Amino acid sequence: MYRKYIKRILDFTLSLIALIILSPVMLVICILVRIKLGKPVFFKQDRPGKNEKIFTLHKFRTMTDKKDENGELLPDSERLTKFGDFLRSTSLDEIPELVNILKGDMSIVGPRPLLIRYLPYYTEEERHRHDVRPGLTGLAQVNGRNTVNWEERFQYDVKYVKNITFKEDFNIILKTIKEVLKREDIVLRGTGSIIDFDEYRRRQRKEEIKN
Repeated sequence: MYRKYIKRILDFTLSLIALIILSPVMLVICILVRIKLGKPVFFKQDRPGKNEKIFTLHKFRTMTDKKDENGELLPDSERLTKFGDFLRSTSLDEIPELVNILKGDMSIVGPRPLLIRYLPYYTEEERHRHDVRPGLTGLAQVNGRNTVNWEERFQYDVKYVKNITFKEDFNIILKTIKEVLKREDIVLRGTGSIIDFDEYRRRQRKEEIKN
């Protein structure tokens, strides 16, 4: 009952209330992003949702458009400003995703929507993460956020998909608030010890062939 009906009703109601309450905050962030980072204010990117249906994810922009001498964009780590890093570490950049939740593209709790280019690299078991709407937060995010390795992350995702309950969602939301306040376990995609999933899986397959 909760998974099929109540969860979506709560998603719609809570995201609508949150958008109304946070509208002044969103306005301030919009102004600051425009001043500090330029336009567009919003970052938009297509991501796979439920049943791998593609939707457009909305976030606040956190990086500049700085390019090298050849006109190519600099690496993400060089384009992320202190202000952008603040938005990410506090998760304020993700407030616009409430619109995605309102529209039905996403849920408050669920596996995070990743890049489209990752789709060919999932195992059959890992693909089950797309059996439900992706979430603003999820079980993997409260168990190491994006510092756990890819296998562990997907194990958490699939575990959640197989056991969706109101109690689990409520606990994940509470833990998410705690993690956001701590502002820990944040890694910029493509940097640090965690590499992009497609590159990770290609390396893994090369090692399997060698052995």
